[in-house]
Amino acid sequence: MSDQTIHPANFAVADAQVASGDGRNSLAALSRGPGAVRTVVLITRLTFLEAARRRILWIAAIAGAAFLALFWAGLHSLLQSMSPRVQPVNRLEGIGMMTMMVLYAGSMMTSLMASLISCDTLSGEIASGTIHAIATKPVNRWCLVLGKWIGFVFILTLYIFYIEGGTMAIGWLEGRHFTPHAWSALSLIWLQSILLLGVTLVCSTRLSALTSGTCALGLYGVAFLGGWIEQFGAIRHIRACIDLGILASLVMPSDALWRRAAFKVQPPLLGAAGVSPFSSSAVPSTAMVVYAAAYAVLALVLAQVLFEYRDL
Repeated sequence: MSDQTIHPANFAVADAQVASGDGRNSLAALSRGPGAVRTVVLITRLTFLEAARRRILWIAAIAGAAFLALFWAGLHSLLQSMSPRVQPVNRLEGIGMMTMMVLYAGSMMTSLMASLISCDTLSGEIASGTIHAIATKPVNRWCLVLGKWIGFVFILTLYIFYIEGGTMAIGWLEGRHFTPHAWSALSLIWLQSILLLGVTLVCSTRLSALTSGTCALGLYGVAFLGGWIEQFGAIRHIRACIDLGILASLVMPSDALWRRAAFKVQPPLLGAAGVSPFSSSAVPSTAMVVYAAAYAVLALVLAQVLFEYRDL
């Protein structure tokens, strides 16, 4: 790749065309050779604008509104059904359980979102030939991957605050239930979605869009099943099941992040129950969280390396 510099006028042209939504012209201006930072910024903006142009953001926002409205209606119905003589602690316990259920569903929504919005970001452009407009020019390919990754991270961050943060806010507004360790739980759910994003990008550098999404979601399913096997082993004291669950978490640590988040926010009664889809008797350690963060970073680096050396 050439490191030649570009006249500043090209940056202005690219920026103006990105702002106007003219993706092809902005890519053409970009291909004349901006530096690494400018490339990453432009690709980030293009990724966000492309998601808006394809109505991904609007459909996701509508689906999220329906999700939150259903939770609000369900929580309101729960509170209306409670007798005035119910003890405040029991009332808060019920709200906490319902909030946990919705946070669980929300974590699955954001993970699916991470995989579905990114599965064709590289493979789709390679198949259509769009990527040739810039990847064969004096532009570092790793900048393209990083820019797309940052754009999707921005989208997912907004969506997690919208879905999961909205869930917690509704619990407070409707039932005055404050979710414990809310920021820690949101951070873990955010990392879960970033993990899926990185894995999907890795697959997208070599596989078709459909295959990339299937591969990432397949690993997500393996992690989900492994988490259940580990919980079963913890309850029945079966070491082999515990080891299988840990192995599954090492292959794909997404479910471990949810179980850690569930441990943070679970109400006391649900924690005493030992195990449910929304809590865990086998709580992942801090070391597993660090491993998951390193996994996400390495997935991004691997996607950049694979794309850098792929024949287009």
